[in-house]
Amino acid sequence: MQKFISHNATFAYTTGGKEDDTSLPVIVWAHGWGLSHKNFKPLISSLEQHAKHIALDFPGFGEAPEPPEEWDTSQHADAIAAWMKETNMPPVIWVGHSYGCRIGTQLAARHSECVRGMVYIAGAGLKKHRPLCHRLYLYLRVHLFKILRHLVPEGSLKQKIIKFFGSADYNHTSGVMRKLFVRVVNEDLVEEAKQITCPVALIYGTEDTETPPSIGKKYDRLIENSQLHLLNGQDHYSVLQSGRHQVIKIISEFLKEV
Repeated sequence: MQKFISHNATFAYTTGGKEDDTSLPVIVWAHGWGLSHKNFKPLISSLEQHAKHIALDFPGFGEAPEPPEEWDTSQHADAIAAWMKETNMPPVIWVGHSYGCRIGTQLAARHSECVRGMVYIAGAGLKKHRPLCHRLYLYLRVHLFKILRHLVPEGSLKQKIIKFFGSADYNHTSGVMRKLFVRVVNEDLVEEAKQITCPVALIYGTEDTETPPSIGKKYDRLIENSQLHLLNGQDHYSVLQSGRHQVIKIISEFLKEV
């Protein structure tokens, strides 16, 4: 596992594939929240001969230490772009899952010269469409949580309140990573998506409730040069597992086009 430091944060990464063949594209693999580069191993092994592969661990995940502060996705993108330019890396194919697509969206919008094409696998970054009653419920729940968090003193009762109101991802984080999580989930990257000019393949599972197909359809409307693929029966994580053969086929065809 190799590491690089950019903007005072440490990223970890592995490399593989045809590393010495400059005629082949460079694929950067960007994992989802709570995951790491390891989740892409089956995909990378199937595409090993088609590119040079760089699989990242973002700060706070896998083998990369936490960032120095609660970064947002734009700061991650700026740090990665600085590293790419410093190492004279050619424009890459960015393949992200969920959270990795948030950072990829920022990278393509802020540093278009660094990105040749993108593949979103269950890509996050846009707000889900929710009925009015559900939006009102969430609004009241969030504000009740904030009130109780400030009124209840530190102790077991406060921890129970946090566990009850917090999502699984929120409860599995603490410190700077919890603050980062809150910043990230409140982002809405509509304007950034509109700025993307490179080709983008959008892959979503029809059974995904975390990043439902509606988000993929919205990205498809916002990004001028995009193509949407819906995988029947796949959810947010199975798309990387039982659905990986379909994903590999889509990426292989996409590589021929970019």
